Formats: sequence, C-alpha cells, structure tokens
Amino acid sequence: MSLIGLVITLIVIGLLLYLVNQYLPLDPKIKQILNVVVVICTVLWLLSVFGVFDSLSNVQVPRLRG
Repeated sequence: MSLIGLVITLIVIGLLLYLVNQYLPLDPKIKQILNVVVVICTVLWLLSVFGVFDSLSNVQVPRLRG
C-alpha cells in the first residue's frame, strides 16, 4: 500500500469516527467503547501493513469443546 493510500485511509477512518461521535445519539459509554475498538483495530491494521504482524496469519485460535 502506498503512503498516499495509507494517509487517505486514516483520514477516512478518522472522519467516519468523528461523524459517528457527533451525529449519532448514543450513550457516552457506548461511544467510548466504539472509539477504543476502532483505535485498536486501526493500530493492529497499521502494524500489519508495516509488517510487524507478518506472523499474525499463522496464529491459531483453539476450539472450545462444549
């Protein structure tokens, strides 16, 4: 991904998060949780783009038997 594409993607994510925070009538706790989830997902995506999480695709989630 090019640097311009990366910057545009971050601007779009920030703009969408701003619009959700300004114009959707949600409880402040729900907005805070949404903000935290979006920031964590964005940071993980950035780490993946820069190659820090190359081994992320090799992680296996164990099954729970029930």
